[in-house]
Amino acid sequence: MRVVVVGASGNVGTSVLAALESEPGVTSVVGVARRKPGWQPAKTEWRTADVFRDDLDPIFAGADAVVHLAWLFQPSHDPITTWNSNVLGSMRVFDAAVRAGVSVLVCSSSVGAYSPGPKDPPVDESWPTHGWPNAAYGREKAYIERVLDIFERDHPDIRVVRMRPGFIFKEEAATEQRRLFAGPFLPQRLVRAELIPFVPDMPRLRFQALHSRDAGEAFRLALTRDVRGAFNIAADPVIDPVVLADLLGARRVPVPAAVVRTAVSAGWHLRLIPASPGMVEMVLQVPIMDTSRAREELGWRPRHSAVDALRAVIEGMRRGAGMQTPPLAPDSGRERIKEVTTGAGTRP
Repeated sequence: MRVVVVGASGNVGTSVLAALESEPGVTSVVGVARRKPGWQPAKTEWRTADVFRDDLDPIFAGADAVVHLAWLFQPSHDPITTWNSNVLGSMRVFDAAVRAGVSVLVCSSSVGAYSPGPKDPPVDESWPTHGWPNAAYGREKAYIERVLDIFERDHPDIRVVRMRPGFIFKEEAATEQRRLFAGPFLPQRLVRAELIPFVPDMPRLRFQALHSRDAGEAFRLALTRDVRGAFNIAADPVIDPVVLADLLGARRVPVPAAVVRTAVSAGWHLRLIPASPGMVEMVLQVPIMDTSRAREELGWRPRHSAVDALRAVIEGMRRGAGMQTPPLAPDSGRERIKEVTTGAGTRP
């Protein structure tokens, strides 16, 4: 099987490529990225392309399957740019997959595609996917779900799988995630558990996470098993203020959600942090997912707990960890200066 992985150089993409290295049914991989990485897995050949602008047909020629992961979280101050890449770019990927004659399309959706829902009990894959309208990420993920509804109707011969993961972390992605969500003013040396005095205790601050390597394994299984439809993927335990306080050795302090949103909104409007207030709202609104289907039909078992994943990204931020790919490049003073001078959340 020849597999094209679109968005192969980021947090999830590098883990998918690593998982496919040990899959005997995959003979070759085409890794598509906007900029060519220095990291070189044995089965992978790199091709550079922008999904919104470039001709994808030569890249997809001869492919048996496409795994679509490419996604821009930034610039959060320019929703047209993220819409063009995430929505219109995804549609171009799907169309190119049809022209290439692939038999399998695995697409990365997200818990962020879900409509607001309960934190208890968990919801299965039938929960509505209309997103959270105040967050561009939720709007765009929900729109792609509707695009895939039509795609499945029009192309029943293509096996389509939608993966809906929780928040994905690994140590090597820490610099990227610091850049995408925390911004340039987070002091690297102060990112350590013993220096974080408290965590905000908000009733709906409950979310799910998983390690990127476990996400890569889930995508490998979705690619190689005869399954269709959506799969929730997340590890235990659910992350809440109690779990966070225990992980960080911090105390819980009751904080109204409105206070957190106002602080994030101020930082975002001043271009001090890249994460928009809509993202904070989305985290509080998304439901807790039931992952039974992934465990039963994919045979997926995460090797890392959600706490392991969080611990890994915290350690990675402290060390400025990364990989030899442009999105995951290790922290550097020059990059931080560029973030400050351009303003957080203003460039891809």
